[in-house]
Amino acid sequence: MSTLHTVNKSPFDRGSLASALAHALPGDAILLIEDGVVGARAAAQKTADLVQAAMPACSLYVLGPDLAARGIPVTDVVGGMTVVDYAGFVDLVAGHDRTQAWL
Repeated sequence: MSTLHTVNKSPFDRGSLASALAHALPGDAILLIEDGVVGARAAAQKTADLVQAAMPACSLYVLGPDLAARGIPVTDVVGGMTVVDYAGFVDLVAGHDRTQAWL
């Protein structure tokens, strides 16, 4: 049974991203939304390293409209992450057995 983990808080405000990454199991997916998209920036070395370390076991996604709303270009996203739109968000929810929101 796979889980979609959603993270909506900035990793500079809360430890939600680190917690989601620590609890994700192989085959799970992590989607960064709202202020959580800040954790997708390659320039944020600490979080970029955590995200890249999780990639062999998990799929990592970031919501494109939330990147745009915060002025973060897609080119600033950690390599290997997939940028999705709202339809992609729905597909991720439908494609996993459960969803866990990390607040």
